[in-house]
Amino acid sequence: MQKYTAEFMGTFMLVFLGTGAVTVAAGNTLTIGLAFGLAITVSAYAFGGISGGHFNPAVTTAMLINRRIGGKDAAGYIVAQVLGATVASAFIKLFVSGLGLATNQLGQTDFPKISMGLAFVVEALVTFLFLLVILNVTSDRHGNGDFAGLTIGITLAFLIIVALNLTGGSLNPARSFGPAIFAGGSALSHLWLYILAPEVGAILAAFVGRMMGSED
Repeated sequence: MQKYTAEFMGTFMLVFLGTGAVTVAAGNTLTIGLAFGLAITVSAYAFGGISGGHFNPAVTTAMLINRRIGGKDAAGYIVAQVLGATVASAFIKLFVSGLGLATNQLGQTDFPKISMGLAFVVEALVTFLFLLVILNVTSDRHGNGDFAGLTIGITLAFLIIVALNLTGGSLNPARSFGPAIFAGGSALSHLWLYILAPEVGAILAAFVGRMMGSED
């Protein structure tokens, strides 16, 4: 349960701080990217030593493919991640409501400016790049554990900055699930894309990472 609690708390921190920067703080693109990036960095150093610091079902999928985690733990991790994101979004909705703001604007991800096909490509690509960095920087063969959390956080921040105006920059099915459940609308109807596209990117990254020597 310690590992599952760590995954719950890490994902909670990511969604709470990231979507809080979008809604409560009304941040700009740089602020939002840094909020998500620093949130994952803090969570990695605070909870990563307990669970490995996935905080993202796509990360867990890649780790499962490359045998860094077993099937039972992978299922438990994903459940904990989704619950953490959902509880975080419940708090964000409470705070947004307290400010008198629209409670259907909770930092949810969507793609109102581009086509569905392009949105799928964006989410798959940025997740692929994110996972490739994670797999290599945490590799026992050539990784750097001391700076892994910082490297992963910086990478996430920049990828979100790039993708924010295209798809909202999810890279994480749990991050999209929590806000969509409470916001509803097109974010909920498009949720399948934010589940499937990051998973496709993660699967590709797992095999490319292995080809590059990330695994023993």
